[in-house]
Amino acid sequence: MAELLLELFSEEIPARMQAKAAEDLKSLVTNALVEAGLVYEGAQAHATPRRLVLSVEGLGTKTKDVREERKGPRVDAPEQAIQGFLKSTGLSLDDLTIQDDKKGKFYIAVISKPGRATTDVIAAIVPDVIRKFPWPKSMRWGSGDLRWVRPLKSILCCFDGEVVDFEIAGLKSGAVTRGHRFMAPQEITARRFEDYAQKLYDAKVVVDSGRRAELIRVEAKNLSFAQGLELIEDEALLKETAGLVEWPVVLMGSFEESFLDVPPEVIVTSIKQHQKCFALKDGKTGNLANRYLLVSNMIARDGGEQIVQGNNKVIAARLSDAKFFWDQDKKVPLEKLLPKLDQITFHAKLGTQGERVKRFEGWANDLAGFCRADKASAQLAVRLTKSDLLTGVVGEFPELQGLMGRYYALNEGKNEDVAAAIQEHYRPQGPNDAVPAKPLSIVSALADKLDTLVGFWAIDEKPTGSKDPYALRRAALGVIRIVQENKVRLPLLSLFDAGLQLYRNQRGAEFGASFDRTDLLSFFADRLKVYLRDQGMRHDLIDAVFALGGQDDLLMIVKRVEALSKFLETDDGKNLLAGVKRATNILKIEEKKDGRGFDGNVNTNILIQGEERELNTAVNAAAAQARKAVAAEDFEAAMRSIAKLRAPVDAFFDKVTVNADDPSFRENRLKLLNRIRAATREVADFSRIEG
Repeated sequence: MAELLLELFSEEIPARMQAKAAEDLKSLVTNALVEAGLVYEGAQAHATPRRLVLSVEGLGTKTKDVREERKGPRVDAPEQAIQGFLKSTGLSLDDLTIQDDKKGKFYIAVISKPGRATTDVIAAIVPDVIRKFPWPKSMRWGSGDLRWVRPLKSILCCFDGEVVDFEIAGLKSGAVTRGHRFMAPQEITARRFEDYAQKLYDAKVVVDSGRRAELIRVEAKNLSFAQGLELIEDEALLKETAGLVEWPVVLMGSFEESFLDVPPEVIVTSIKQHQKCFALKDGKTGNLANRYLLVSNMIARDGGEQIVQGNNKVIAARLSDAKFFWDQDKKVPLEKLLPKLDQITFHAKLGTQGERVKRFEGWANDLAGFCRADKASAQLAVRLTKSDLLTGVVGEFPELQGLMGRYYALNEGKNEDVAAAIQEHYRPQGPNDAVPAKPLSIVSALADKLDTLVGFWAIDEKPTGSKDPYALRRAALGVIRIVQENKVRLPLLSLFDAGLQLYRNQRGAEFGASFDRTDLLSFFADRLKVYLRDQGMRHDLIDAVFALGGQDDLLMIVKRVEALSKFLETDDGKNLLAGVKRATNILKIEEKKDGRGFDGNVNTNILIQGEERELNTAVNAAAAQARKAVAAEDFEAAMRSIAKLRAPVDAFFDKVTVNADDPSFRENRLKLLNRIRAATREVADFSRIEG
């Protein structure tokens, strides 16, 4: 079995595009090979700043021969039909055979296609892949019409050690590449991946991006440790720097200690964003150090001294800007910035950030009691949540919004809880982000997310399919996590109504005329399914609880689902579920047949069999006990009450005929089945439970 080696050599590919480009190259080429009839044993793709590389192992030297038998028209068919068949097969009439079956005699064409050489297949595939390659952004250069992310310089394409000949936009394929741009720019000939990777390594190019990243990590940790420092690890930055160099060399630089007066996050963000450098902290104190690590793309003759000096100058300039913004921002209290929020549009239909902040105060008024927060402090905290958007540091580094608000609030003498609420009102921003835990932070985070959800539902801007431009799914999941992890009880439906009224106070009584609060609650139900599914909970149990209606207390819903889940794991639970489903199915059939329901009281005077009398007694008792337990929010006790129905339900179905000949007996027994359904609905709608 043979190997395909392909390299597309170009000017520098942006680091953010490299990983996906390598995977795209692999999938496009291998899919095309398989479609052409070629199977393979394995494939690996790599990217460096100047090249995309693909190796496909275990390919055959040709595709399989194909023999196809195609049935044509009858021999007495019109001449036009016969000629059309001949044209489609590429055969003459003499090449056809005749087959006799029950419907007459038909022409049969036997088409044989010899296998194609793999080199021919590759020579057709690669140019097509290059022309159709899905770069996020591409360019043309010179006078040609070929588009690539950066000018394409050469194509190395070999199969089984031999060059696969083709040409695209004046570039001819070959077996030649080049090493490191500065340290080994000479041409290199390679025909197989193992040889290719080794020769490039000797020419100061590490082909594997994962290996480059690991080299950076190890060297950075070793260099930090030697200086008594500790690397502040950043996986995203590590991957990015691995995409900026072909031969990573880690160097240490420094900046003036006076810059350490600036919040550490500002320094870390500045050197990361502008210079792609890693921040360091003191190994003993854990405080940010005035040192940093940069990743060079070459081994300098002076040991990197000039590179470090140049970088130090740039970082000093960047940190000077950051310090200037920080010093200027501290001169203006956050409260004085609030009027300018009216100049920042949040959404054309939902108003400005200033209007949002005013609504937040209304939300805080409603939420404070549920979150055990001081109302006045909560309103102060939410009023300041967006004020840092107008500061110089956040203008320069938008990712620090919230965090900088905390620093400014503390600088003004605001208490720690208010400052934390400003920082944490964005949280959680993803499944791995921490959830606010302090009362004021909980209020500010809930106000931000609930206001967003109610607003976008009011203007009918809901997520559709995979599209969620306003991150409404994340907002709902954030509310769910905050509620669950902090044991907060919220009456969502009434909060939705109150939130809509806040909008109407600002934007008019007709705002959100089509607002559907139950639809928004259903959206929360769907997000809750995702949340609980990740914890191993069944989605149908959530449906069974939501189906009861009026269930808008997420904390209680989860407790009810958890109790139901435990109950259904028992034998009593499984058997009762089967009995209830049987009763429900019978009812559905008979209700459809009669065109009516079977509500109403059971006539105890015509319960003639012991099993139906016992079931009636058990149902009445279980329903009353379950209702009482649910009112006390003791859902496990409610499940235990319902569990007592298991034996009488089994006995009833074993001994009693529901569809009795006597119409009065039949109706009474159907009413009894309806009582079973109603009793179990005290805890959940069992008809929604699968299995």
